[in-house]
Amino acid sequence: MKFSDFVSFDAIKPNLASVKKQGVIRELIESLALAGEIENAEQENVIQRILEREEFGTTGIGRGVAVPHAKHAGVARTVGTVGVSTDGIAFDSLDGAPVNVVFLLVSPAEQSERHLKVLEKISRHLKDVTFCRFLTQSKTVEDIRQVLVDVEEK
Repeated sequence: MKFSDFVSFDAIKPNLASVKKQGVIRELIESLALAGEIENAEQENVIQRILEREEFGTTGIGRGVAVPHAKHAGVARTVGTVGVSTDGIAFDSLDGAPVNVVFLLVSPAEQSERHLKVLEKISRHLKDVTFCRFLTQSKTVEDIRQVLVDVEEK
C-alpha cells in the first residue's frame, strides 16, 4: 500500500491556518470536500465523528504529530490528507507539545480492516524522525507530495 492509495494530494494543506484541534480538523475535512473526496452534505457529520473519536483519547501521538481519524458511512473509500503547521497546533498531545504534522483519515464504516492497515502505515512512517522533519519543513503541496512519494521509493 502506498500513500497515493489513500492520500488526496489535492486536499493537502501545507500552511494550516488553524491553531487548535477542532479548527484543524474542520480545515482538513473542508479541504477533502473541496477535492471531491467527501460530499459537502456530509462534512459536518464527518467532523463530528472525528471529534467524538478524539473524546476517547487524543490522536496527538507526540513529537509534533497527530493522526485524527474515524470511520463514517458518508465516505465512499478510505481517504486522507496531510496538513502542516509551522506555528504549531494545540492538539492535547500525549507529550503536551504542539503539533506540526497532521495526517487525517476517514474510512467507510464497514472497512475496519483497511482503516487499521492505513493507520499502521501512517504510524510506521511517523516514527521516522527524518520523515517528520521533511514534512514539517515542507512549504508547498508539491513538497509534501514529494516527501510521500520519496518514502515509498526507499
